Amino acid sequence: MSTNNIREPIQKRSIEKKQKIIKSGFDLICQKGYYNTNTAEIAKAAGVSTGIVYQYFNDKHDILLEGIKLYAGDIMYPVANNFPTDVSPDNLKTVLKEVINKFIENHKLSQVAHEEIMSMTHSDKEIADFYREREMYTTKTISNILIKNGFDKTNLDERVHISINLIDDLCHEIVYHKHNELNYDIMINLVLDTIVNLLKK
Repeated sequence: MSTNNIREPIQKRSIEKKQKIIKSGFDLICQKGYYNTNTAEIAKAAGVSTGIVYQYFNDKHDILLEGIKLYAGDIMYPVANNFPTDVSPDNLKTVLKEVINKFIENHKLSQVAHEEIMSMTHSDKEIADFYREREMYTTKTISNILIKNGFDKTNLDERVHISINLIDDLCHEIVYHKHNELNYDIMINLVLDTIVNLLKK
């Protein structure tokens, strides 16, 4: 389909229809997998004709990208939107524990979507680029909060970025890998202590 045929909805009903296509398509792709989903199935799930889908999107790839942009904050990096603004060296460990609990819960709720999207970051440049930008947005957001609360600026982006990756890896271990031989309470405390040492430097 040519991008010249794509239109941006203006009326409320049309905007809602486009949003429904995005949500239905994104949910379907996350459930069935990108390569096992076609545009006709997305149209059916959204309750519209295939022709209507092509009025707003070139293909299912466009639908997936729009879905990722809409839901990435909730599914992949919720910490940027949920990091407390009143963090201090004294309450840092408590704040981080809440962040980790939120991450774990979030990964459980969106496990299928998370796995499908992350697998596509290895084969789809647009999705990979979006996530690189999202990672840096999250890093910068948290760094700015910490700076406003008096934390040392030296190499802060690097220290925050490492911290976010530690939390993400921890959540993957607890939610996806599930090694019964490991004590996750100990692991959580080790990650907390490591990040506190990194950020309080």
